[in-house]
Amino acid sequence: MAEITASLVKELREKTGAGMMDCKKALNETQGDLEGAVDWLRKKGLAAAAKKSGRVAAEGLVAVATAGTKGAVVEVNAETDFVARNDKFQAFAAKSAELALATGGDVEALKAAAYPGTSHTAQDELTSLIATVGENMNLRRAVTLSVSAGVVVSYVHSAIAPGLGKIGVLVALESTGDAGKLADLGKQIAMHIAAARPDALDIADVDSSSLERERNVLAEQARASGKPEAIIEKMVEGRVRKYYEEVCLLEQTYVIDGETKVRKVVENAAKDIGAPVKVTAFTRFALGEGIEKAQSDFAAEVAAAAGGQG
Repeated sequence: MAEITASLVKELREKTGAGMMDCKKALNETQGDLEGAVDWLRKKGLAAAAKKSGRVAAEGLVAVATAGTKGAVVEVNAETDFVARNDKFQAFAAKSAELALATGGDVEALKAAAYPGTSHTAQDELTSLIATVGENMNLRRAVTLSVSAGVVVSYVHSAIAPGLGKIGVLVALESTGDAGKLADLGKQIAMHIAAARPDALDIADVDSSSLERERNVLAEQARASGKPEAIIEKMVEGRVRKYYEEVCLLEQTYVIDGETKVRKVVENAAKDIGAPVKVTAFTRFALGEGIEKAQSDFAAEVAAAAGGQG
């Protein structure tokens, strides 16, 4: 009987895409025979995950979890929206968000973490789910926020179940004031973030390369007016201020009243909360953002199908 080494388990896992524990079991069942173990996994339906790994997974769920001063948001992808309504998939997404509260925002650490109620990892649980459901899936990303005093509040837009949906937001508020009122403020700001899509917390957080690119575009636009350079400079500065109001959370106009800056909303709320309030961070996940989705030409598909008949 061949010695079942870690490298042998790793090789079997790479060949099949099956979970670590399943690979160990397969090698034990086949006395260390690699090809026999591949067949054993295939017969059990556990090697199917590898075949599905090349398919684009841009649907799925965003899940959030909070615990007082900490919060986590994760994105778990699948190939179709249908799977997002699967109870097992929803349970995995929700537990992954809870697990991220302990592991932090490193998605690789999250994948390697022990999955609650089992003897295997979160990635192994997902691999098993792939084999069961029959679609490629991916635990794509995770972010955690925390404050020393205050709250981290979550919001899910159009939630299909508690803490699960297609847009998830976390916002961290630092304050020693009334926790309940602080949480209410956080929920309102999180709703604003979901709608207004800020890129940065405040002016100081704006990416310098993005700002430089914006300045160059604005300068070229201003020069097209034919005005003197001194006027162009003022025009650019005015438009940069407008840019800040579009991309910085604290400079944006609060969508809930349509007139007050978010910065002022926070300042005004502090009086009722009973202590100064500082928004320290936020994050917004929209399902599938940045994933290259395959676009099908429906008319071409129909024509191809018609041409193949007869």
